[in-house]
Amino acid sequence: MPIIGTAGHIDHGKTSLVRALTGQDTDRLKEEKERGISIDLGFAYLDAAEARAGIVDVPGHERFIRNMLAGAHGVDCVLFTVAADDGVMPQTEEHLDILHLLGVRRGIFVITKIDLVDAARVAAVREEIEILTLDTTLESAPIAPVSTVTGEGLDVLRREIDAQLSVPPGPPPPGYFRMPVDRAFVIRGHGVVVTGTAIAGTVSEGEVIRVLPGGEQARVRGLESHGAAVATAVHGQRVAMNLAGIDREDLGRGHVVCHERIARVTDRLDARVELRPAARRPLPSHSRVRFHLGTAEVIGKLIVLGPEAALEPRTTGWAQIVLPEPVLAMRGDRFILRDETARWTIGGGEVVNPFASRHRRSEAGLAERLEALRGGDPTAAARAFLDLAPEFASDLETVAQALNLREDEARAALASAPGIVPIPDGSSPEAYTTADLSRQLEDAVLAAVAAAHREQPLAPGVEMESLRSGLPWAVAPRIFRSCIDRLVAARRLVREESVVRSPDHRVSLGADARALGDRVERLLADGRFTPPDLRQLEDAMRAGRDRLADVLGVLEKEGRVARIGPDLWYARAAADEAKAIVVEHCQRHGDITAATFRDRIGASRKFAIAFLDWCDRTGVTVRVGDIRKLRH
Repeated sequence: MPIIGTAGHIDHGKTSLVRALTGQDTDRLKEEKERGISIDLGFAYLDAAEARAGIVDVPGHERFIRNMLAGAHGVDCVLFTVAADDGVMPQTEEHLDILHLLGVRRGIFVITKIDLVDAARVAAVREEIEILTLDTTLESAPIAPVSTVTGEGLDVLRREIDAQLSVPPGPPPPGYFRMPVDRAFVIRGHGVVVTGTAIAGTVSEGEVIRVLPGGEQARVRGLESHGAAVATAVHGQRVAMNLAGIDREDLGRGHVVCHERIARVTDRLDARVELRPAARRPLPSHSRVRFHLGTAEVIGKLIVLGPEAALEPRTTGWAQIVLPEPVLAMRGDRFILRDETARWTIGGGEVVNPFASRHRRSEAGLAERLEALRGGDPTAAARAFLDLAPEFASDLETVAQALNLREDEARAALASAPGIVPIPDGSSPEAYTTADLSRQLEDAVLAAVAAAHREQPLAPGVEMESLRSGLPWAVAPRIFRSCIDRLVAARRLVREESVVRSPDHRVSLGADARALGDRVERLLADGRFTPPDLRQLEDAMRAGRDRLADVLGVLEKEGRVARIGPDLWYARAAADEAKAIVVEHCQRHGDITAATFRDRIGASRKFAIAFLDWCDRTGVTVRVGDIRKLRH
C-alpha cells in the first residue's frame, strides 16, 4: 500500500483537500476543530485506481514542523498544496526542503482555492512553483489547480494521483521490519497499541518484535491497516499494532518497533550532509543542531569531517552527528537538521555509518571509505565498514544492522569481499576483521611478547590475559585465542598452558642471578621438608620478591626445585623423597591421611597439606574425602 503525504503552508487547504478526495476528516483533535488548523498528524485512505493508498495529513504551521517531520518519513508520493490567493509562503519553502532532503521524488503540486482568483493569478502561482522546485527532487512534478469548494479540477487530480501511483515503486527497502512509532496509547482490555508507517520488511501476527531504544521484546497480538484486521503488514503500509508483554509509559514518538534481530542503537554516526539555502550562513564544526530521524527528535552536535572548518549553504559534505541519547539508525536512512531553536530547517542528509568512531581531522582515506560504505554494492560496503569499525572484529549481527541488510545477505557480502578474515575460520565464523587488521594484531602480539622478554628475561613468558589487555584494540577472548592459535600453528609463538613465549626464548641465569639461585637452592635443601617460604627467602637473601620469583622459576624449569604452593618451594631431592614416602605408604596401606604424612615427614600440618595437594595436582594421588589414594 503506497503512502501519500500532504505538505504545504498553514491554511493552504491540505485537510480540506483530503476531505474532498476521501470524504474523511483528518482533524481528530478537539483543539484542531475549535481552531480550524491541523496541529498533529491525521490519517485517511484513498481508493485509487491501482490500490488503496494511505494518507498522512501533516500540519502546516511553523510551530508544528516537528509533527510534520514525524509524518513525512516513509512517504511515497506527496500532495503539495499552494493556495492560489497566497502563493508560495515560508512553510511552502521549508516543506519542500524537507521533502527534497528525505528523497521524495513523486508528487503533485496542488494549487488550491482557485475559486478565489482569476486565471492569471493561477498561472503566476504555477510559475512560482516551477521556479521554487528547480534543483530539487520534485522538479518538474505535475501541477493541478483545484477548488474543494466547487469541485473544479478534482477529477483531473484523481487521474494524476492514479498516474503517479501506477509508476512501479522499484525494489523493496532493504533489511528487516522497522516501523517508527508516531502514536502510542493503551486500550483497556487490550493493552499497548502503537501506530506508524512501516518503512521496511514485514511483520505478522504472533511474531516477536523489539522496541528501540530500550530493547524490550513484545509479541504482536494483532495488526490493523486502516481499520481492517490483517495477518501480515508490509513496508509502505500504515499499521496499528497491538503489543502483548510490554508495559512502557514513555512509549511513543522516537521509538521504533522492529524485527528482533535488530538490537543496537547509536549515539554517533557518520553522514553525508546537504545544507539548504535556508541555512543562510555556514554551519561551523561542533554546531548544535536539532536532529530528526523517523519520528525521533534529538538535539545533537555536528562535526565537520575533513579539512573544512564549516559546511556552506548549497553544498554537501561529510559530517559526524553526535547525540546525547541513542537512536536507531541504519545505512541509507534519511534525516533532517533544523537549527537548535527549531526556527528553520537548515539541511539534512543520509546516514552512512551508524556505528561510527571518533575521527582524527587528518585521517587518511576517510572520505573514500565513507563513499564506498555509502555506495550500493554490499561487498564494497562490508569491507569499508570493517575498515572504519573501532573494534578489531565485528560480528555478523553488527555488520548486517550497520549495512541495513538481512544476515544472510551480509554473510554473502562478507564472504565475497576481498581482504576479509573470518574468525576463527570460514566454516563457522563468529566475527570478521580485515587482513590488514589481522596482521596488525599479530605484529602487536609478537612485539608485546618480545618486549616482555626484554623486560623480564627470567620469566618463562607472558600470561595471555595480560597480553590481551595491553593491546591497542578491545579484542574478545575467543577472538584473541584464535590469533594466538594461528601464531602457534605458524611456529611464531609457543604456548604452554596460559603462557606464551617466542620460540627462541630461553630462560638462563646471569652470573649474579646464578649465584643467588645457588644460595636459594642450598637454603631450600637445608630446610628439607620444612623449607622457608617466599617471604622468609626474601629476608634471608635480602632480595626483592619479583627477582626471587624469577630465579625460582628458572630453577624449577631446570628441575632443581619444585613449586609446592603459591609461595612454597622444595629442593628437588626433598620433593622426590617426600613423594616416595607417599607412594610407599599408599602401596603398603592403600591410602594415607594428612596426619599420617605429617608424622612421617616430621613437619607441621601446613607443610603436609601443601605437599599432598601438590601430589593431587601432579597426578600422584587422588583425594577421596580426607584420605589420598594413588592415582591409577
